[in-house]
Amino acid sequence: MRKTDKKRENALRTVLTDVCDTAQAMHQGFEWITHLVNYDDFPRSLSIICVFDTNENCANADCDAIRSLIQRSLGTIDIQVKDINRHVRFDTEENCLNQHDGKWNARLK
Repeated sequence: MRKTDKKRENALRTVLTDVCDTAQAMHQGFEWITHLVNYDDFPRSLSIICVFDTNENCANADCDAIRSLIQRSLGTIDIQVKDINRHVRFDTEENCLNQHDGKWNARLK
């Protein structure tokens, strides 16, 4: 990983931690957030996964508000994406448990 990639990764991790804290306070059942990225194709390859505890809580969440929060937060570190819907997806602990025996490493591949 190049030095600039490490700096970008650290900034991204910090911003997404703040997003996570805000989302947990605002949305029932919001658990955690993670991201996947290939810095050779950045920011096009950026994928952000927001995880809720149950499918019901995910379905009842204001996903547009979460996407908007993420997009604003990325802007604070000069990361611009054309279509935030393409970069953010939602998942649940419930689905991971049912489909991958709770093994997130397998699910995120």
